[in-house]
Amino acid sequence: MTPRESASRNSHTPAVRVSDAPALRASDTPAMRASDADRDRVAAVLAEALATGRLTSLEHADRLEATYDSVTVDELVPITLDLPDVTPAAGPAAPVRQEVSAVFSKVVRGGRWIAGRSTALSATFGALIIDLSDAVLPGREITLEVNAYCGKLIVRVPENAHVIDEVSALFAKRHISGGHGDEGGPVIRVAGRVTFGKVIVARERSDWNLPDKP
Repeated sequence: MTPRESASRNSHTPAVRVSDAPALRASDTPAMRASDADRDRVAAVLAEALATGRLTSLEHADRLEATYDSVTVDELVPITLDLPDVTPAAGPAAPVRQEVSAVFSKVVRGGRWIAGRSTALSATFGALIIDLSDAVLPGREITLEVNAYCGKLIVRVPENAHVIDEVSALFAKRHISGGHGDEGGPVIRVAGRVTFGKVIVARERSDWNLPDKP
């Protein structure tokens, strides 16, 4: 083969770039799973955006819920794509602890609200009703610390929640259901003490008014 024929043949051979190889394997690479720290960083950006007026309270709640529902890092990227980044010292992203109480009164908390990772619920000579079915849960697991004395405490949990019962009762009525929820659903740990009162933790409203048993 003459040098001219060799050059002519090589001119019709497509060039292969080294940089093309990673692109070919990119679709076969599994997405990196997000950590709790990754979600917290995104939540911090959302908290700052809410404080500065870039997000409404409803937008903040929707995006925060999407943040803690995200499984991979790729799912987190679009949530803050239109927001400026914040420094790590921007403050807590979501409430770490909340307290809701009813003393000689009836208190109802429901609708769209952001629960704390640890929430203290107390009812003293009163009734406290907490509905978590539409609430934003900041994390895969939250803890409810219940304390009912001569009062009634009712908690409605999401349909897919897994409830862990760690409640003790003394001269009280208790009904805590939930068991194993859907895979990937939130874990709600219920701990505390009920004395001369009643505590109900369930998914359905029909369980809220259980008949008293002797």
